[in-house]
Amino acid sequence: MASKSRSSSTARGRSKHADAIGLLKTDHRQVEAWFAQFSRTKNQQKKRQLADHICDALTVHATIEEEVFYPAFIEATGDKDTHHEAVVEHAGAKKLIAEIQAMSPDDDYYDAMVTVLAEMIKHHVKEEEQPGGMFSEAKKSDMDLQVLGEQLLARKQELQATAKAA
Repeated sequence: MASKSRSSSTARGRSKHADAIGLLKTDHRQVEAWFAQFSRTKNQQKKRQLADHICDALTVHATIEEEVFYPAFIEATGDKDTHHEAVVEHAGAKKLIAEIQAMSPDDDYYDAMVTVLAEMIKHHVKEEEQPGGMFSEAKKSDMDLQVLGEQLLARKQELQATAKAA
């Protein structure tokens, strides 16, 4: 009986990671947790570390969405308005990420920049995850979210490996 339970949880774990929406939502929750930690810490070194994690994760996340998920979404749904809004939101976030990465936690506006990025990302995540948002529209479409999830994960791992090697 224990092995049956173990294989069920393994299958659940596999399908959760292979599903595109599940993978993207997991990224959202991780970044939200780092933003929360950032807002609570007073330690400048810890702030830098958290901001680096946030910026790196958001850069990878935006890339996999733009390269894999968004093209599949637009092809399956034809919803250009939702797609275009998401791309514009990514552009704003990328600009802020570049500015944060060029700063030091000692800079006067560092905390404010990270806080504004958190607010931008919170808005973007809400737009994607709300009823009628991109994720619910994707689920209603003929997108193969399992295959797409595998593609997203493979690209994510590739980008993370490249970042570590740099």
